[in-house]
Amino acid sequence: MSDLDYRALFIGDQAENGKLFKELLGQLVDEHLGWRENYMPGDRPGIAVRDESTPEYVAAQERLREVMADLSQRLRGGSVPWNSAGRYWGHMNAETLMPAILAYTFAMLWNPNNVALESSMATSQMEAEVGEDFAKLFGFPGGWGHLCADGSIANLEGLWYARSLKSIPLALASTLPETVAGKSEWELLNMSVEEILDALDTLTPEQYDQVKAASSRSGRDLQRLGKWIVPETKHYSWLKAADIIGIGLDQLIAIPVSENYRMDIGALTSTVEELARSHTPILGLVTVVGTTEEGAVDEVDKIVALRERMLKSGTYFYIHCDAAYGGYARSLFFDTDGRFVDYEELADLHRSHGVFSHEVSVAEDVYQGFKAISQVESVTVDPHKMGYVPYAAGGIAIRLKKMRNVISYFAPYVFDKAVTAPDMLGAFTLEGSRAGATAAAVWAAHRCLPLDVSGYGRLVASGMQTAHRFRDFLKELTFIIDGRVVRAFPLHKPDFNMVDWVFKADDMVSLTQVNELNQKVYDLSSYLSGPEYNNIFITSHTTFSTDDYGESPVTFIKTLGFDETEWKRVKSVTLLRASILDPYLNSDELFTYYTAAIKAAFSQRLAEVLTS
Repeated sequence: MSDLDYRALFIGDQAENGKLFKELLGQLVDEHLGWRENYMPGDRPGIAVRDESTPEYVAAQERLREVMADLSQRLRGGSVPWNSAGRYWGHMNAETLMPAILAYTFAMLWNPNNVALESSMATSQMEAEVGEDFAKLFGFPGGWGHLCADGSIANLEGLWYARSLKSIPLALASTLPETVAGKSEWELLNMSVEEILDALDTLTPEQYDQVKAASSRSGRDLQRLGKWIVPETKHYSWLKAADIIGIGLDQLIAIPVSENYRMDIGALTSTVEELARSHTPILGLVTVVGTTEEGAVDEVDKIVALRERMLKSGTYFYIHCDAAYGGYARSLFFDTDGRFVDYEELADLHRSHGVFSHEVSVAEDVYQGFKAISQVESVTVDPHKMGYVPYAAGGIAIRLKKMRNVISYFAPYVFDKAVTAPDMLGAFTLEGSRAGATAAAVWAAHRCLPLDVSGYGRLVASGMQTAHRFRDFLKELTFIIDGRVVRAFPLHKPDFNMVDWVFKADDMVSLTQVNELNQKVYDLSSYLSGPEYNNIFITSHTTFSTDDYGESPVTFIKTLGFDETEWKRVKSVTLLRASILDPYLNSDELFTYYTAAIKAAFSQRLAEVLTS
């Protein structure tokens, strides 16, 4: 069977598949209405025929029509055309998959709540299957996963797992000391996740509950658990997580990033070795696959190797991978038999499935980073990013299913401990009530597009290829505006599908001038200039500052013609930013058409700024 054309699974930037969407949506709505009509059809109806003709009834339905008309007007006038094949080059949003939209809409008619089986028999099972999808995607054969609101919640859960597991040995020492006899506090705080779970396996259910009650959930020992290591470019959710989970912001250590915006392995190694020398425990570490500002992929393999080396001398730390943005790209490395292929086979695999049609490939260090995800303890992934699923859909996967028992809570009126998953989902999740419609949306998307090279792999690759081509396009871009030469300067070659760049006029002598130019170009290319539906080019922007990036942008600043002194004086650079998720622009014809349109839009924007 040939690979499916993923473009057939979107409504289309100009509603090319709109007829099919309306057909399926109408069919699903009809099936739901029939389902209502056929449940105990002999029962007396809740609304009598005579009620439908009363003035109040008629007025209520007229009010409904008016509100829906107002809703439509507001949404059409105040929404962003993510669907555009080549006009929207901004945030991590794009076309959403038609099966996900249909499934979400259909499931909402039943309003299932995935907190327990009795309120979501169908969608709880779908979420359990999605959790299995996540475990397979990240190489966790004994793992488990579930959906949540977003990456921030998943990151919070990751820290919750790390904190809870790290505290178990101390709880064992205080409640059942014989189970950890002979271990010093340092040894207790450096037990691996596997060692901790093995110790818990020896307990009776009553002892297990006793230990959990004495763990970090009691509020004890939080400051003894050690440091939580994050990249200097950390997502803000990690600050909130440290605050909420109780370890506190003072326990965070930020590691500098290198000039390619990955965590600096040398700096990380020095920090970890110094903490070990001073007998300061390490609660855990966050590595990022797909940074939200630069699309960088950390060298996860080197981080895992560092942990393995430190473990030999008695130092262990939990690893959480924040792959909210980049997680779905792991599909690029699976063949249709579900095997994660060796790097030497990758080019042939991609060639056989038509993954890249231009000179684009996955670098070996990026491949190794993705491969090593299978050795971390937990992973954040966002279906509402590279899964092309409607908001809000986040997710988390854990390497060992037994880990979930450490953070579980059971509400007697919701859960029956004697019954197995999927109805137990809510016992093992941070959130309680959760829309079953989200599970239906993700489940449908995964069933239409497999999580391998033939499905999501090809879809993700289309954005990566366009990103690389767009960066090459920017490198050659030059304008003459009122006699002034203006050039585009793209950031480093992206690991993924994020492209950042700045415009600079040749006669600009300060970084401040460059920042002002790019800020004004952004203002004209965003909601700040009015309704985005009327904008010929829409983008986003970001700022690299010394507070968040240290000296890592210096290499890029030098390509602009400035020295390190200018960077230290201004301490920030403003960049335009495009997360390129568009599923259409791998077509040469469309890419040529839209880059010409974008070039004209850039010229117009620059003229507006520089001649005003």
